Amino acid sequence: MIKVENLAFSYKWKQRLFQDFSYTLQPGGVYGLLGRNGAGKSTLLQLMAGLLIPTRGNVRFHGVEVSKRLPSLMSELFFVPEEFELPTVRLSQYLRLMSGFYPRFSEADFRKYLSVFELSEDIHLGSLSMGQRKKVFISFAMATNTSVLLMDEPTNGLDISGKRQFRKIMASGIDENRTLMISTHQVRDVERLLDRVVILEGNHMLLDESVSTICDKLYFTEVEQREEVQNAIAAMPSLRGSYVMLPNDEGHESDLNLELLYEGALAHPELISAMFQK
Repeated sequence: MIKVENLAFSYKWKQRLFQDFSYTLQPGGVYGLLGRNGAGKSTLLQLMAGLLIPTRGNVRFHGVEVSKRLPSLMSELFFVPEEFELPTVRLSQYLRLMSGFYPRFSEADFRKYLSVFELSEDIHLGSLSMGQRKKVFISFAMATNTSVLLMDEPTNGLDISGKRQFRKIMASGIDENRTLMISTHQVRDVERLLDRVVILEGNHMLLDESVSTICDKLYFTEVEQREEVQNAIAAMPSLRGSYVMLPNDEGHESDLNLELLYEGALAHPELISAMFQK
């Protein structure tokens, strides 16, 4: 779907972020993109969206360079940045101006998502708070029905009910025909939505696996005894003891704990790489 090949990129005031970096975003499913601050997550999404141009290498969408920003490509790809501005116009006017760029845009879907976010259609974008603007923009992004949707920290600025509403919209609006990649530090906001987890570390993907495969190889549980923590790859305190991530040697079933996975992968990168080596 989106193919990154031998990519090199750096900002003038920073060290090189990517060098001979390659990655393929496969069609279908919800990807969670994790990594340290400054690892290049936002930059990678902007490169995939064609908003930044690589120093070397290429990023292709359906075999075409995304940096060309061809209308035929951009109508199939939508990017929600962490920070953005909306014009100070009525929402109805914004829809008339913008929806025509996306052939599969659905006003019915847009109204549905607005309703979940408890927003009226009769609003002026200039009068909205940051959280409300984000809700409108996420609703619009989902209603475009593009085949690829990239989101950078989409839950930042949302209150507790807004995050719950976001999860409801994502769960109802994504199917096998659409690929969504979410970059986030707010792991608890998205861990139940993900089909695949991608951890960016240095100049490579430390982990790129389906949630089902991760839970086949790792066991996430809560233990009460301190002795049981010693064998854990990662652990963090809980009310009754500790949440732990263990090798799943006995084939236990468990739900993904994204925070534990992330901390364990960064603390023991060689172990995690070996466990999931193709």
